[in-house]
Amino acid sequence: MSNALQDLLDLLDLEQIEEDIFRGRSRSAVVPRVFGGQVAAQALVAAGRTVPEDRPAHSLHAYFLRPGDPGAPIVYTVDRIRDGRSFTTRRVVAVQHGKPIFHLSASFQTHEDGLDHQEPMPASPDPVTLPTGEERLRGYGHLDPVVVEKFIEARSAVDLRYVDEPPYGKFGEPREPHSQVWFRTNGKLGGAVDEPLLHVVLATYVSDMTLLDSVLLAHGRGGWAVGDVVGASLDHAMWFHRPFRADEWLLYDQESPSAYGGRGLGQARIYTQDGRLAITVIQEGVVRVPREPGVS
Repeated sequence: MSNALQDLLDLLDLEQIEEDIFRGRSRSAVVPRVFGGQVAAQALVAAGRTVPEDRPAHSLHAYFLRPGDPGAPIVYTVDRIRDGRSFTTRRVVAVQHGKPIFHLSASFQTHEDGLDHQEPMPASPDPVTLPTGEERLRGYGHLDPVVVEKFIEARSAVDLRYVDEPPYGKFGEPREPHSQVWFRTNGKLGGAVDEPLLHVVLATYVSDMTLLDSVLLAHGRGGWAVGDVVGASLDHAMWFHRPFRADEWLLYDQESPSAYGGRGLGQARIYTQDGRLAITVIQEGVVRVPREPGVS
């Protein structure tokens, strides 16, 4: 296991300060606020610690309410909404400086046999044939070296590989609003930490990294790395369909059906390397073009 992955696992290992109340810390991000995927992942950890282990998470729905302060702890309060015979529901509110910054509802279910079908996995190259994220970033001479280092540090726990050029690698002309990324943790998981909830939590963490890329591609924008848009996640929803491992290759197939009113919508499916549909993700975010100087 890499040091970066161990640091991420430590970040997700919340401190319990009271019954149903947990405290987490933050790590550096590309932008000067708490990374949304971190808050979502930590909130899911808090919810999961109040649920029996035989009830894995099957969905989450979340709203990002305020930018998080990376220099302050985050307190997660869990509300035990329902404990049914098959389903368990939890609501989590993340608070900083006395104000809620994030709200999550998560549902957990006991295993059941039932109907089974899925959308086929799209074609994609073998991930080991693709350049690593660090190799791509260091190959772009037009990017600010400081930004490159921030990206590399923020994603060091994850081996994330774009199938095609990311928005910040090739921009200026609109492209198809579709992006594919292969990802896995930067190291294998084992021992006491190797539990189903952790794999779901890690996928939640990564899911917020690239989902709005397809919005940027549709308009030829390079994104946060080059400063031609400003934005933030607004809401995030995930459905966990089938078991998967976050330390094995997962294909994140993403697209944007719409952008309007300063908002962009991304939707995606995540597949295991052997073609099983593991997760569906939908997110809307603020995506604004900065005003030119002197324009009111």
